[in-house]
Amino acid sequence: MAAKRKALGKGLSALIPEDLEKEESQRIEEIDTNLICPNPNQPRKIFEQDKLDELTESIRKYGVIQPIIVRKDGDIYTIIAGERRWRACNNANIKSIPCIVRDIENKNASEIALIENIQREDLNPIDEANAYEFIMDRYGITQEEVSNIVGKSRVYVTNITRLSNLDEYVKNKIVTNEISAGHGRAILSLSQEKQIIMTDKIIKEDLSVREVEKLVRDSKKPKRRIAPEKDKFIAYVEELLTERFSSKVNIKRNKNKGKIEIEYTNNDDLNRILDILKLEE
Repeated sequence: MAAKRKALGKGLSALIPEDLEKEESQRIEEIDTNLICPNPNQPRKIFEQDKLDELTESIRKYGVIQPIIVRKDGDIYTIIAGERRWRACNNANIKSIPCIVRDIENKNASEIALIENIQREDLNPIDEANAYEFIMDRYGITQEEVSNIVGKSRVYVTNITRLSNLDEYVKNKIVTNEISAGHGRAILSLSQEKQIIMTDKIIKEDLSVREVEKLVRDSKKPKRRIAPEKDKFIAYVEELLTERFSSKVNIKRNKNKGKIEIEYTNNDDLNRILDILKLEE
């Protein structure tokens, strides 16, 4: 069963009144597709060809059921929402398309385009991250405000936007569904070179997100230094002295000189060792 989607935030509801269908049914215009151009700020940058072909065939049979939303810019109309339908109409050689013309601010246009695509789940995680980054940078709004616009939690928006920091190679693998957004978040703390290496490992070994998280944690643990193997004679002498003093003895040697360390646990233990050495007064 599909998860229930969260309700929209205030961004869209503030723009569209409750009686929108009645109001906009009177404002639908048939507009020449040649007079319509894509929105350069469209959040979705990749259109899957097979889905576009399916939509084209559907429009050939049944026409455009849902009008697209456009904004008039001089003699040209810029798409606010519905670019896939417009592209499908062009593919089907349909000369006009039903449109709802809105006279709204650029910020609101970007909000509507963003919300519509996220509602329809058309955005891959990277395009979604880019969309959030765009609207925050362009209009100087916070992640909290973005979360209200799209009806998602602040944590969700934060996690998605962090994907923008990934290496381009990794981003492409997320876009093509070779790895997930969860994999991307798991390797964010790695250098770009290591991100690429880990991405290839994920794909080759079909690693889960949890397995990748563990690999990343393990890679950051300080490596234990392996002490060089001691000279056999020195090791033998240490063993003899340890047995003689009943305390751990360590010999450190540097070329032809060195030092002998004898461990003790308290003053009584020290006096015992001194007694053996016959150094007490």
